[in-house]
Amino acid sequence: MEPVRTCIGCRSRAPRSSLLRIVAGKSELVVDETAVLPGRGAWLHPTDSCFQLALRKRAFGRALRVSGNLDASPLENRLNGTVITNE
Repeated sequence: MEPVRTCIGCRSRAPRSSLLRIVAGKSELVVDETAVLPGRGAWLHPTDSCFQLALRKRAFGRALRVSGNLDASPLENRLNGTVITNE
């Protein structure tokens, strides 16, 4: 039986394989592809609607138990499929 997690955006329960694990980096949200990075993690559907809900509810800070603001642009770029190159 596959583990079930709750999306911090829409608050619905889903299999772990259909969600992204998010952890707090130094000052930004980091996608944990393999779900093995240390620290507290939060789970999110890989959709823009769940991402926007989580931002509006300020769910990332609460779920990750982080005070202050975290840069969500790397996560937003990944969800939108935007590739950033350093030139």
